[in-house]
Amino acid sequence: MALFLCHKTSQSQTWMQKYLIGCSVGKSEVSHKCSSRCVGPLTFDSQAVGEKICLSHGGRLAEKTENTFKNGLVFSSRPVKVQEKIRLRVERDSFIWDGALRVGFTNVPPSARSLPLPCMSIPNLTDKPGHWAVPLDESYCQAGSELEFWVSSHGSIYIGVNNVEYERLTGVDMKQPLWAMIDIYGQTRSILLLDSKKNKKRLYHRRSCPAPEPLTSPDAYSHFRSVPDVSDFRRDDCISCLDIKMPEDKMCVVCMVKEARITLPCGHRCLCKDCNSRVCEQFGTCPLCRHTIRASSVGERWFIEVS
Repeated sequence: MALFLCHKTSQSQTWMQKYLIGCSVGKSEVSHKCSSRCVGPLTFDSQAVGEKICLSHGGRLAEKTENTFKNGLVFSSRPVKVQEKIRLRVERDSFIWDGALRVGFTNVPPSARSLPLPCMSIPNLTDKPGHWAVPLDESYCQAGSELEFWVSSHGSIYIGVNNVEYERLTGVDMKQPLWAMIDIYGQTRSILLLDSKKNKKRLYHRRSCPAPEPLTSPDAYSHFRSVPDVSDFRRDDCISCLDIKMPEDKMCVVCMVKEARITLPCGHRCLCKDCNSRVCEQFGTCPLCRHTIRASSVGERWFIEVS
């Protein structure tokens, strides 16, 4: 699928446009320079993924392609280090299922796995040698929640939530390399791999690379596939948006290119004219507060355009 092109777009293209180009994993667009404090690149392995999982955003975003509670296994792209804290953010959830994210470690390399993968980590994998995983409480895994997990030098799995550490499981075999194992299970729909960090003698942190691109807060509009093609924008629109540094609070929250001129019934002025019809048709709610905006009839006008 062709990339969106626009005047100076290469420097100001939003994460949403990059992410929605397609559900495929390519090379990271973030350049970086490793240093002595770098623990190496960390993404999800692109081959060993569950049947219902799609990877994107440079292999850091993993999401289910169907609303199911299972078939959501992913693994780290490289072995992780002892005390390397892997940081995740839950991007989307669904409350029609019970249970939530499961995390752990395995000494079986992703490249050694046969497809399709088992539908669940617990008990399908944990019943086999070389796999250790713990279920997380649903309260830790709501959309927007950030957490971290790691394995200690003594073979214990720890979970970190809201700056509180919990020891959840012991007995991990530390004699062989370990890969992180994550099961996007139950209510959890998608997760973002933020980065990882490792304390070095309490003096400084070592982090994974490349430095992660910031994503906006979790949003159901991550599946907004009909992002306006910025190649169709008029030249003066592009110049006004990109060259004049429009304040963020005046930009359309969907395309992040045009000015938000549509005021919704809830009072939020957050959509450009091109995006508002797509939002109404596909979602029917305000992108900011989820207030219903779908018109009861085709002829009803539910928005106000600001000139």
